[in-house]
Amino acid sequence: MPETITAIYENGVFRPLSSVSFQDGETVLLKIVPEVPSEEFQGDREKAIKLMDVRGLMRLPNKQGKLDRAELARREQKWRELMKKMEPLPGKPLSEIIIEDRGPW
Repeated sequence: MPETITAIYENGVFRPLSSVSFQDGETVLLKIVPEVPSEEFQGDREKAIKLMDVRGLMRLPNKQGKLDRAELARREQKWRELMKKMEPLPGKPLSEIIIEDRGPW
């Protein structure tokens, strides 16, 4: 089962700082990512995000699918039209039905 551990590199050997669930002699695949000192993350948020992206700790979303103002306005208008159609729903609100179903406390 995959594990994420912190280790120190000393004398050509990675030494785990905590116990691991592997047996002696067991072959494992390592992905080495240097630990980022906290002072590197202070200050500029964008710099920190780019640093994590470069080091493979996270991936930035691609810019595809961004909507322009006109499209956002069109979608908002459609949403308002839909909500207007749903305003006069017959019957009780769901919250009242649930309260009645629970019965007296």
